[in-house]
Amino acid sequence: MTERNIFINRAPVLTLWATTVAERLGFDEDEALSLGKAVAGLNAQSKGQRLGIFKPVPEEIKKARTRKRGVEFSIEICGRQVPAINTPDGVRAVIKDQPIEAKSVERYLESKFGESLDTARSAMRGLAKTFRPEQLRTNAFRLYEDFRPAIPEGVRGWGAKGNLDIDRIHFFGDGEMTIGKVSGCVLEPA
Repeated sequence: MTERNIFINRAPVLTLWATTVAERLGFDEDEALSLGKAVAGLNAQSKGQRLGIFKPVPEEIKKARTRKRGVEFSIEICGRQVPAINTPDGVRAVIKDQPIEAKSVERYLESKFGESLDTARSAMRGLAKTFRPEQLRTNAFRLYEDFRPAIPEGVRGWGAKGNLDIDRIHFFGDGEMTIGKVSGCVLEPA
């Protein structure tokens, strides 16, 4: 029997969802894993700064770090501009001058989702396929906000786990919801 509720924190859920979105936008699986992990990392960094857990890096240091990175470009995934580079293995997101490798992201997802990874991945892929790529590009983060685990507000929620409801993901991808309103956006069926 597959798990219908997965007790998990939001970071791996966003990693998997952003990976799924990147695949739907045309990136291969390894590229998507790299980009997905970066989206979750950027989101955590932003939230951590907002909550006072992380202090922003002074502007001069930020500029110096970006200059060190060779030829870099940005890719928008789930509303985040992800720094990336082309490698011999394809596009990879970059964090602190290092490309994020797909194998490490897959291990991370396996460790967080356990036996429920295939169930969650399948549900998210099903949801992503119900939208045209351009619609998904615009609404991916809002969709995530609709199905992500509920956790306490503020610092209390930092790293906290909640229930990821697989049936809720299926509900948003059942075809009927794509015609109506989802997250305040009118969407057409794919």
